[in-house]
Amino acid sequence: MNGRETRNSVEDVWGPRTPYEGLWPSRVDQRVSAEPEQWIQSACVLCSNGCALDIGVKDGKIVGVRGRAEDRVNQGRLGPKGLHAWEANHHPDRLTTPLIRRGDRFCEVGWDEAMELIVRRSKEIRDRHTSSAIGFYTSGQLFLEEYYTLAVLGKAGLGTPHMDGNTRLCTATAGAALKESFGTDGQPGSYTDLDTTEALFSIGHNMAEQQTVLWMRVLDRRRGPNPPKLVIVDPRPVASTLEADVHLAPKPGTNVAVLNGLLHIMIERGWIDERYIHQHTVGFDRLKQTVGKWTPDAVERVADVPTPKLRAAAEILGTTRTLVSTVLQGVYQSMQATAAACQVNNLHLIRGLLGRDGCGIYQMNGQPTAQNTRETGANGDLPGFRNWENPQHIEELARLWNVSADVIPHWAPPTHAMQIFRYCEQGSIRMLWISGTNPAVSLPDLPRIRKILDKKELFVVVQDAFMTETASRADVVLPAALWGEKAGCFTNVDRTVHLSHKAVDPPGQARSDLDIFVDYARRMDFRDLDGAPLIKWRTPEEAFEAWKACSKGRPCDYSGMSYAKLTGKSGIQWPCNEQFPDGARHLYANGHFNTDPEYCETFGHDLDTGATVTPTQYRADHPRGRAIIKASDYIAPYEEPDESYPLWLTTGRIVYHFHTRTKTGRASALEEIAPDAFVEMNPEDAMAYGIEEGDMLEVRSRRGYALAPARFSAIRKGVMFMPFHYGYWDDNTRPRAANEVTLPEWDPVSKQPHYKLCAVRIRRT
Repeated sequence: MNGRETRNSVEDVWGPRTPYEGLWPSRVDQRVSAEPEQWIQSACVLCSNGCALDIGVKDGKIVGVRGRAEDRVNQGRLGPKGLHAWEANHHPDRLTTPLIRRGDRFCEVGWDEAMELIVRRSKEIRDRHTSSAIGFYTSGQLFLEEYYTLAVLGKAGLGTPHMDGNTRLCTATAGAALKESFGTDGQPGSYTDLDTTEALFSIGHNMAEQQTVLWMRVLDRRRGPNPPKLVIVDPRPVASTLEADVHLAPKPGTNVAVLNGLLHIMIERGWIDERYIHQHTVGFDRLKQTVGKWTPDAVERVADVPTPKLRAAAEILGTTRTLVSTVLQGVYQSMQATAAACQVNNLHLIRGLLGRDGCGIYQMNGQPTAQNTRETGANGDLPGFRNWENPQHIEELARLWNVSADVIPHWAPPTHAMQIFRYCEQGSIRMLWISGTNPAVSLPDLPRIRKILDKKELFVVVQDAFMTETASRADVVLPAALWGEKAGCFTNVDRTVHLSHKAVDPPGQARSDLDIFVDYARRMDFRDLDGAPLIKWRTPEEAFEAWKACSKGRPCDYSGMSYAKLTGKSGIQWPCNEQFPDGARHLYANGHFNTDPEYCETFGHDLDTGATVTPTQYRADHPRGRAIIKASDYIAPYEEPDESYPLWLTTGRIVYHFHTRTKTGRASALEEIAPDAFVEMNPEDAMAYGIEEGDMLEVRSRRGYALAPARFSAIRKGVMFMPFHYGYWDDNTRPRAANEVTLPEWDPVSKQPHYKLCAVRIRRT
């Protein structure tokens, strides 16, 4: 340590190894720009791992961070984004004053004027077109208390069904797959399962770059006694695949074929737990029939995965006594997303590898508070994992909020993000409130998205900390506080809840998202049936107490937590209640799942078409607390390479940036090492096109084009890769956003867009 940092995390991403088995040793990572006067408890918001940290403060400014050694999630470790991105908090680009568009420019105004305009337009649109003409599109960066407030004002105040978040782009399939298999959302396992498991299966998850601290945990186990076997499915040669015992690199869009092949071998070889299947599941016979034709030869023909490698992977997965599986965007943003994710669940179910130490499924999230959007209903679902088709669940919320059940949207499925923007395009949504996200870079088919945001008939409110590409197209811009400038909770992938205390004041007139939402509800005069204010809280802690009441008795039960209990020690997993006062490490430990018709979050869907299962059909299948094994056959991608567009393009993250670089692009070291987009390609493809490394390439699809320099790797031949982080706020000299070319199509169940596959052609410019 040089006094300012424990390591150069940009050059040494994962730090030194601490080999172990059973209890992960602590290692405190730290980076400061000056000696802090005090340390304030928080956690990192730069991926879904949820690493606990302290914020160093001096003279009212954030001057650094250090990991919290006592926390169960990271044992003090931090990755490069967590150690650097706090610099964005005091960047000179921060928005500090509300802005209203007048003509072709923004004018600074006070909060009263900005909010009065928003409220006036809200009432005009509601009165003329109903509340269904108002939509909300939020983030995976806010806090639980803010999401819950947004959900209540939207569902019980306005009564609009149009509410979703950019979590639709990163984590919708995680929630969908958990609901389809287990009855409700909620990860069954725990990060501590990595400490003892005998095998790890990772599909479509570049853990080494996307969850760097979780990868540190894997590397440390792999260097210790009895290291777990590692099977990875990824078409790219990323850092994690170099560590794998077996690496499968399938063609894009063939995840279901590969997974069906693995299941075929395991069933054929008898590597299943027949007793567990009989007692705790339904649907196995259909799965056996469906995967019956997916012999290794069939998988090799479709997915180009060599038979010996498929068999080697199946033997590891079929014979291990414990298993942890991780899934992320390579599944969620590809063909048959929910179907593929459910096959990973099935792999654990047919082997009975759930509910105990060393056995876990991480249907990963991409964002730090994505889990909270799903829990609170800010993604369109109902709070507390309630079922919008269950009248009793609607009545529960109506009693809790003291409103008429009729006002709570439940007459149709919640509107997903892509459909919200379609309604904006058609004109049925007249007002769109965007908080903490940047769809002008992150959504697919950007030429279309820009046209929608620029529609004169659409009143756009953007709530953010910086003038993003989206904010620059808004009618009203509200300056929002960032992490460290407000208090609130957020929940990571393994259900660990952390409390982030306020460390510093936001700059200028910037306000927390909670304060903005509460102010809007007050000015709109939302009332309950007794005439009292609908939103009865003002502070984050009061909002948390309201959420506890909403979650009580549901799978995501927070009723045993408090701000006091979350302060000073480790984060706590839900459920946390009278039965589990310190949180529960595993769900479904007794083999009983949340599939009872009166308790479940959904009655399910056809994985191929997205058609809903009716309540009557669901009850006829008699799940009665048993997990649901759902089979699906392989379906080829809807757009594949052809003579005009002969190559595949896939997109994804790199280790140094987060989403559209709104914060990480303003951290000097991160921006310096990764300043620009690139096109990754196989050298053999480059030779065929006469391309040298560093040449500027045009990547063109049927929707648009992007320009970026070529970079060579051992990626599959015929496949290109572009990071999706880069937009135009710092460089508008050329089209460089990967989403200029991506497909505006989505999974039929989770409604998550297909960023991982589209047909393109390239040329040197």
